[in-house]
Amino acid sequence: MESTNPAIKGVVIVDSSGRIALTIGVGADRRVRALAGDAEWLDEARKRRLQPLIFDNADYVLLVTHFQEGDLIVISEPPGQTLLDFIGSVDFAYEIIDRLLSDPFEGMTVIDNKKRLRYISPVHEKFFGLRHGEANGRPVRDVIENTKLDRVIDTGRVEIGELQRVRGLERIVSRIPIKRDGEVIGAYGRVMFKGPQQIEGILRRLNTLEGEVEFYKREAAILRARTYGLENLIGSSPAMRNLRSEIIKIAPLEIPVLIRGESGTGKELVAHSLHQLSPRRDAAMVMVNSAALPATLVESELFGYEAGAFTGANKKGRKGKFEQASGGTIFLDEIGDMPLEVQVKLLRVLQDQMVERVGGDRPYQVDFRLITATNWDLKQLVTEGKFRLDLYYRISALVIEVPPLRQRIGDIPELAEGFLNDIATRHARPKPELTSDALSFLMEQRWPGNVRELRHEIERAFVFAEDGRITTDVLARYGDGLSQPQERPTTVPVVVPTEPTTMKEALAQVEVEVIRQAMTRHKGNKKRVATELGISRSYLYKMLEGHVAH
Repeated sequence: MESTNPAIKGVVIVDSSGRIALTIGVGADRRVRALAGDAEWLDEARKRRLQPLIFDNADYVLLVTHFQEGDLIVISEPPGQTLLDFIGSVDFAYEIIDRLLSDPFEGMTVIDNKKRLRYISPVHEKFFGLRHGEANGRPVRDVIENTKLDRVIDTGRVEIGELQRVRGLERIVSRIPIKRDGEVIGAYGRVMFKGPQQIEGILRRLNTLEGEVEFYKREAAILRARTYGLENLIGSSPAMRNLRSEIIKIAPLEIPVLIRGESGTGKELVAHSLHQLSPRRDAAMVMVNSAALPATLVESELFGYEAGAFTGANKKGRKGKFEQASGGTIFLDEIGDMPLEVQVKLLRVLQDQMVERVGGDRPYQVDFRLITATNWDLKQLVTEGKFRLDLYYRISALVIEVPPLRQRIGDIPELAEGFLNDIATRHARPKPELTSDALSFLMEQRWPGNVRELRHEIERAFVFAEDGRITTDVLARYGDGLSQPQERPTTVPVVVPTEPTTMKEALAQVEVEVIRQAMTRHKGNKKRVATELGISRSYLYKMLEGHVAH
């Protein structure tokens, strides 16, 4: 009697008394018979179910099956060394293989190279409403909708973590080709059968990640295309028309420009506009945050360094900011915050437009257009000894004043509309409507943070818009420090002088009364009073010390 399966090399049957009842092939070998007749070995083999065997320099796998009349031992060649090592190392190898074939959470489908089903795990059969073994031998496409398992037979390529819609549900599928001697002989697929909530959670995370990727793609495209020309200086107020007119006149000149304005007014946009309208528009514009320059690194950052100039230096050396800006524009933002020791080093470069790298022995000629910006009163800083007078004159040949938002309240509708368009585009979401009441509410605010603060509030309102509308209630509820309309009286009752007095004295008395009433409303909170009245706290303190009792 010979086996019809060439992989099976022998059979041994042991009866219930432990006597060898039948042997076939290598099962007749006396060494195999001796093992099968050993009660302790046979008991261990029953537990393992799968057992490796080596003799005559050949490897075999033994499958031990216990039944009522005794035990059946099937001896076969292993399909590979990996499986042999696995069976030899893991006592419960049979249980693992059985679990893989019958896993209730990951169904398995196996097809041959003719794309016909050879095996479907029980959970998969149940899912498709099949009786056990009913689908075996049928084309896989006739049984599983939207399957791509047959494609793997054609391509021979692995497909991991694919989404497949089956019976109205999204499933995560992996498809693996099986090869023998380089030829595809079949393929198997595993599909995740976890609960709907878990699948939905995974899909939500995937959708979120895909959305983030799309967002950053749009961000990168916007940054690549961004030129910051005059079109980014939004507003039709006289102040903005005057600002654009000044930029157009100044941009073509090579004269240094100082941009002055409160924090958040858009000084950086003005600098970009000057560069884009200048003859240097095709060269680089290099930005430097002056306040962030530590004195210990200012030379290497601004002037660069030669190879090996200091420990940790780049082996090839590096260009400084001025060299990077050669042929273009260098923008020194927040120059009023620059330390005095840095100001000295900067002045030398501005005087002769020559830089010498750290560790170098020769100067480099640099050709740049200088633009600076500050929210400080530099003349006052000069008086206080915090800013060099010679540097001030060097950078302020031309001065552009950027108006605060409170001086161009009429531009708020245009600004808000522009911000909403930009935010909606960036996040690929519908643009909400800004109601007329909400717009009026925005125009009643003081805006100490200027345009930057307005954008911040618009972004916040965009997130919390209700039914596609941004209302006064949304702005007041989610705004960061916005005042309710009723908190800001439209008129302030004042005492009109009855005795003869000059107009200047009368206005001073009105100002004192306004401050006194504001102090009462805000219970002495000077920060809130200054914000409401649109004055600096230093001016408020001066008025309080000199005129207002509180």
